Amino acid sequence: MSCGEPHETDCSEVLDHLYEFLDREMPDADCTKFEVHFEECSPCLEKYGLEQAVKKLVKRCCGHDDVPTDLRAKVMGRIDLIRSGQAVPEHDVTATAQES
Repeated sequence: MSCGEPHETDCSEVLDHLYEFLDREMPDADCTKFEVHFEECSPCLEKYGLEQAVKKLVKRCCGHDDVPTDLRAKVMGRIDLIRSGQAVPEHDVTATAQES
């Protein structure tokens, strides 16, 4: 997705790292770059708002469930594989985590 306008930070970079921004899991300088981008780019701002709303809804509905400690690492590993374009195993990561 791109709005077609040139930006200092490309739309694809913003969308690829949107969850890291939402979770504040990136350096402050990168957060600032993203905030500037959202001020300039309404399609990315809209996507950010949608993902932020979904995150709040999930937290409200599921925020009281205990999550296995290794689940996050497994999910993030799978996301990294997908981002890098590597083959991703077909098994369900959450099922594997629940078996542990």
